[in-house]
Order: sequence, then C-alpha cells, then structure tokens
Amino acid sequence: MPSAVIVDAVRTPIAAGKPGGAYAGIHPVDLHAHVLTALVERTGIDPAAVEDVISGAVGQVGEQSGNTARWAALAAGFPESVPAVTVDRQCGSSQQALHFAAQGVIAGAYDVAIASGVESMSRIPIGSQSQGRDFIGGKVAARYADGLVPQGVSAELIADRWGLSRARLDEFAAESHHRAARAWRDGLFDSQVTYVNELRTDETIRPATGPEVLAGLRPAFRHPHWEERHPHLDWKVTAGNSSPVNDGAAAILVTSDEAAARLGLTPRARVHAFAVTGDDPLLMLTGIIPATRKVLARGGLTVDDIDAFEVNEAFSSVVLAWQQETGANLDKVNINGGAIAIGHPLGGSGARLTTTLLNVLEQTGGRYGLQVMCEAGGLANATIIERI
Repeated sequence: MPSAVIVDAVRTPIAAGKPGGAYAGIHPVDLHAHVLTALVERTGIDPAAVEDVISGAVGQVGEQSGNTARWAALAAGFPESVPAVTVDRQCGSSQQALHFAAQGVIAGAYDVAIASGVESMSRIPIGSQSQGRDFIGGKVAARYADGLVPQGVSAELIADRWGLSRARLDEFAAESHHRAARAWRDGLFDSQVTYVNELRTDETIRPATGPEVLAGLRPAFRHPHWEERHPHLDWKVTAGNSSPVNDGAAAILVTSDEAAARLGLTPRARVHAFAVTGDDPLLMLTGIIPATRKVLARGGLTVDDIDAFEVNEAFSSVVLAWQQETGANLDKVNINGGAIAIGHPLGGSGARLTTTLLNVLEQTGGRYGLQVMCEAGGLANATIIERI
C-alpha cells in the first residue's frame, strides 16, 4: 500500500477579512490561484501531473460558488485536463481536503494531488450562504428541541463546563499574539509564506496586546435571548479571546512515495493517520477531544509521542478545554501562535495549520505533529503527520 507524503505546503499571509483588509480587493479565485501557482513554482512539478485539486471553502456563495476550486486551478494556469472539487466540512474543509487527497493516494486512485483551501471573508462575510435560510429542517429542530446556539454561545458553554475563567481565556489569547509576533520577528514563517501584495505579515497579530488590554473588552455574544436560555453563564468570551474574520489561502502537494521518487521530488512529511468524528452540536466545538483520541489510537501513538500540536484557536475556551481533557503540554501547542492572532480564514485554515505544523516540526526537530480542527455542527478533523 503506498504512503501519502507531503512534498511541500505554502500559505499566504493572513489578512483581516473586512473592508480595507489587505486582500479585500482580490477575488477569492485569484487569491486561491496564487497559492496553487506558488506550490508549482516551489516544487517544479508539471501541473499536468496533478490528478485532482481538492479544495476547501465554507462560504460557497457568490464569488466563492460554482465549484470555486475549478476556477482557481484554471486561474493558476493549470491545464484544462486537471480536475478540481470544492468540499465543505465547515472550518475543517481544507483539512478534509488533505484527508481526501491522502486517502486517494493510499487507495491508488491518485499519484499526485493538491489539497488546498481559501476563504475571503471580506468579500463573502461569514454566514452568507445561510442567511435567511432554515438549513437544519424540522426533524433536526425536533431532535434538539431545546434549540441549538451560535458558536460564540457554544464557546461560552464550554468555558462554563470546564471552569475556565475570563482571565485564563485572555491570558491564552495574549500568548497567541506574542508567539505569532515572535515567530515573524525570528523569520520562522518566512519559508512557508508566498506574498500576494504589500502585506508582509499576518494582519491581525497584535504584538503589544496583553491580558490587561483584553480584559477591557466586552463579552461579544451576550444577548437577552441567550441570557434567558442560559442564565448560569458568566459571559466571558470576547472578540479578543476569539479568532477574527480573515482572508487567506493555503495549498499542499500530496503524492505517493513512489511518485515522489519518480518525479524527483523530496517529501517533507508522511501522512501518518487521520480521523474525523461527530460530537454534541450544542457544545459544537468539543469534537476535537474525541477526534484527538481517535487519531492517536489509529496511529498507534499517545499524546506524549506528539512533538507539536496545531489546535485551531476558534476560541480560547476550545483549546483550553481540549488541553484539560487530553493532558497535552501547552508548550507544544501552537508554538508559533494560533488563529486568535494569525487568523482563521475558514476554508483555508486546515491547510494553513498543516503548513505551519510541517515547518514547526522541521524547526524543532520533532517527529510527529498532530493538528485538530473544531467545526460547526459538532464535527472535528484530526491529522497526524510524521516528519521525514
């Protein structure tokens, strides 16, 4: 059975996903195409050898609709014979794209594939695809008769259940900014980034922030309706201890080990194990806990065998609850900062985490890296890569 190996991975700097953000004037197809072009240039692979481009995008409406991956591949100059498909597993969409690419290689369906993702939240605001629509239907509503809640309220419920204080949430968020700022300062992101325009760093990093600054922010999701339904909550989740809205893209070249040798490519990592799981859609963001356990069991490893973790920082409470349950060493988690600072361009975040994790393993000499992503609806993807 062939192994799926990662030859290279690249991302854009992550921009603020709002009017005036560095990429607000760039069509998401063109932003996505930029990382595809960069991946080809970095590896020297003939685009005609790519057997599929599997890409994540969450806001599949407007400029990100119509199988946006196909148009990005064409915009990147790939031959018309190269197919492409867009997947949606919410925030884990491009991590799922990596899973699909690796599964295709292991099954012998592909020799060469690209897993990628994009999100332009400045042009396709979060929730655009579902605004004004009932997307769960009557039977799901009946099954969860007490009602589901927005992600921010889920983050509040998690903070309450795991006994996480406002001070702890803000402390974690500040550390994310400090780590990311330090990584840029020390050149640790240089080898993984392809520049799109004048933006030369992740736009939402705040190097000068601290817990005392974050403590001044008001709870972002407190509302009379949710207060009435959840009167026990202290309301401590703010914009400062949550991920921002962002624009960005990332891409990963995945091949079989045999194809890499035949094409003269040097693999950087092997996809060791992957898993996906479902969990309570009310808490919604806790699926990363069983997903981590599942991927470790599948890979024959323990949490102590992992040298670096990338846990998507949708909210501070999510990562801290995960740490309590898994016992992971926080010194190994998001070593170069996480999404609270770097940003969370939804459909591009899974591939961004892989890109960062690959570089962290190389920078630290680690062998195994685990990334895990919480997703709307109570889902989660987990992936273990092994540095070669």
